[in-house]
Amino acid sequence: MSEKVFKKISVVGTSSESYEKAVEAAVAKASESVHGLAWFEVKEFRGGLGRDGSIEWQASVEVAFKVD
Repeated sequence: MSEKVFKKISVVGTSSESYEKAVEAAVAKASESVHGLAWFEVKEFRGGLGRDGSIEWQASVEVAFKVD
């Protein structure tokens, strides 16, 4: 049987450096508990502002994995 089925979950990664690092953090953390990741989709970028003027880059990411 060659059909494949995938499930997607949503995670939010954060970084004090960049959106790219926030995406990398989201995918890396998801891969710690979800095995067989196949792809990811960036759904949204946003940021948080600290009282000291710091910026927290945030990325909402859907990661997909194959269902056995």
